[in-house]
Amino acid sequence: MTPQAGPDSGTFIPSGSFSRRTLVRGALAGVALAAGGAASAQAAETCQAPFSAGSARAAYRVPGQATDCHMHIFDPDRFPYPLPTATPPPKATVSDYRLLQRRTGTKRTVVVTPSNYSTDNRCTLDAISQLGLRNARGIAVIDNTFSDAALRDLDEGGIRGIRFNLTRPGGAGAELIRPLAERVADLGWHVQIHMTAEGILENLARISDLPTDLVIDHMGRIPGGAGTAHAAYTAILRLVDTGKTWVKLSGVYHESPVGPPSYSDRSAVGAAFAQAAPERMLWGSDWPHPTASRGEVPMPDDAAMLDLFASWVPRQQDRKRILVDNPETLYGF
Repeated sequence: MTPQAGPDSGTFIPSGSFSRRTLVRGALAGVALAAGGAASAQAAETCQAPFSAGSARAAYRVPGQATDCHMHIFDPDRFPYPLPTATPPPKATVSDYRLLQRRTGTKRTVVVTPSNYSTDNRCTLDAISQLGLRNARGIAVIDNTFSDAALRDLDEGGIRGIRFNLTRPGGAGAELIRPLAERVADLGWHVQIHMTAEGILENLARISDLPTDLVIDHMGRIPGGAGTAHAAYTAILRLVDTGKTWVKLSGVYHESPVGPPSYSDRSAVGAAFAQAAPERMLWGSDWPHPTASRGEVPMPDDAAMLDLFASWVPRQQDRKRILVDNPETLYGF
């Protein structure tokens, strides 16, 4: 059964507290089952999910239609990697991800084809099908060999954008950003880029004035040491001001010398983006955190990451805008 999202309160609730439903169930269980009922109630408030540190639910209870706008599925048993590497990412399935949803309370999902699958989007399409088109969309990786018919098939399967990952090999290069944007514009798709901050500056001409919307992954990978003083921060805000660019408040652990639990350097970047333009922000978990599974950063606690987001966005109406309204606009939920 698909886990349900938390109450649409937009408030912080202590992660160890019992819900009214839990208390009622405990009372009905009777004295003989009191100990077991208490254990079950505690289990309902904690849930260990693969590829995520910690087990407590997020203290921040998200709105009912909250969207995780950035995650990946790896299922090499059913969909082998076309580009084997020395350290392939471990298996992370839809069933695993549903355990994470119990911790975060999110209901809608955007599945992003990772670089290990190159332009093979079958795993992403299968994940969308499992999650259901009502609650899932996808971002594909394509190149210039895709026919118009193939693009229409992807659209019918729930794909709403194409991604360029210039931080890892696999998929199309930066030179195809504009030509492929022109190919998918009539479908109403957008272009999503994953670049370092320096890469964004180097490719500004390629990503400006596209015929589609533009989505920037992981807060532009702006280094925590430089923060909002980095030239990429100003460049991204100028793109946002055009009304066609979105920023994902995700991957706070990237480029953070401070590291967990506060990630205070990169948290300052996230808070600055959210304050500057909440109407152009999205949030994503980046589960199952491929950089962490490769040992490049400590495995993050996804519930704590969601609570960090809540600290960046103090107004409940802005939280709902970022978690619900903006994804509805961009992905067509």
